[in-house]
Parts: sequence; C-alpha cells; structure tokens
Amino acid sequence: MAINTDKNVYTVLFATGMVVVVGSILAFLASALKPRIQENERFEKQQNILYAMGVNENEDEGSVNFISTEEVEEVFSQYITRQLVIKGDSIAEDDEAYLIDMKKQLAIAKSGDTPSLPVMIGEKDGKTFYIIPMYGKGLWDAIWGHIALDNNLVVQGVYFDHKGETPGLGANIKARYFMDDFAGESILDGTRYAGIEVAKGNNDPLNQDKDDNQVDALAGATITGNGVSAMISETVNLYKDYLQSISTQ
Repeated sequence: MAINTDKNVYTVLFATGMVVVVGSILAFLASALKPRIQENERFEKQQNILYAMGVNENEDEGSVNFISTEEVEEVFSQYITRQLVIKGDSIAEDDEAYLIDMKKQLAIAKSGDTPSLPVMIGEKDGKTFYIIPMYGKGLWDAIWGHIALDNNLVVQGVYFDHKGETPGLGANIKARYFMDDFAGESILDGTRYAGIEVAKGNNDPLNQDKDDNQVDALAGATITGNGVSAMISETVNLYKDYLQSISTQ
C-alpha cells in the first residue's frame, strides 16, 4: 500500500524520524571526538602558558607562533618545573593545575567561597617565571589569557585571547604589538598592587615608561581595553597574598 505523503501525520513522523537520526549521529560524533577535543584544549593551554613566558616560535617582530602541537607536551614539561594550587592558606602541588577552569574559580570567589587558584612556575635561561591564568569580559564576550611575572612582580610576558571581539579593533588584544607592550611593566605601584591599565591617551605610544602601570590603548577598542585592565586587576587581587610571598623571597 502506497504511503500518502500529503498527510500531515506523514510530515510529522518524517520530521521526528530525521531529528532522531541526526541527533543520534551528532551524539555519537560528540562522544567519539571528545578525547580529541580535550587533548586539543590541553595543548592550547600549554601553548598559551609557554607563550606568556617567552617560549614560542616567533620569527619576526609581528608574528605570534606557538610551539607546535607535536612538541608542546615535551616542551611544557621541560620549562614548567612546578604547578601549584592555592586554596585559602594552603598551597598544594598538582601536575594538572594548568587545566583548572579560571572562569569557574572566579564564580566561586564571587559567591564568597574559596577558589582553587593555579600557578605554573617555569624556568628559562636561569630565570624563574610565575605564570597565572586570567579570565574576564570584553565588549561582546569572554576574554582570557596568562601573565608571567618574575620575583619582583615585573611582567615578563602575556598572552591574551578572546571569543568574539571586533576584528581589527578589540580582537587586536592578541596582536603581537599589543601583548609585547606589557613586558617590563610592574603590577606594583610602590607597595600597592595596582595591576596594569590599558590607558587611552597616556602619551606613551611607544610604551617606554615602564613605571606608570599603563600600556597604550587599542584604537577604537576602549571597552575591550577596559576589560583587559579589569581582568588583570581582578587576577592580581585574587593572588595578592601569594604574589606578596614570592616578591619577598
């Protein structure tokens, strides 16, 4: 008996069947690809941490090139000598501290509970780097990154990224010329933990003044720049006790 495809019931049954089939395929693919996705996320975090401490494959003044995914795990274990998790007054070793979701920890802190704060300690050319993750809000969506400090709480490097900032404007927080401006800036203003402000009209476009706790803002990206400033300030505030302990070593 021929099926009457003109009836509404056929249309409903056909659509339901397609939803079930397509949904099952997508669920299978998501499950099958989950280990690969997690691996890629792990590699990306390792690349970003290494970039912040100056371990990268940059070839010229404008490039932003990471250690390749084929090599990054080995290089990460070579340069990152310790990983810590700070929770209140306790500090524990954790070889996977770098995987802690900073967005979740900020939410925990804002709720009044005690967050678990990761710190990666790296060694390069006889120098110690303290790398901490950051998470914040730009103009359109999330921004995040890592900041590498020395024992004097002077920035040695940063890496920023974003989810949906405007191309050519706020998206330039991940441009080499912007990130390089942070190197040499202190997060201290005297003895006060000040962070670093992305300042519009600070009369230092070449960023030669490293004592002002400021870098020059991105043109046309005031709100994104303010988001970067707030992100650094909030991170500094969360880690203040630990930062004070390393600055007195």
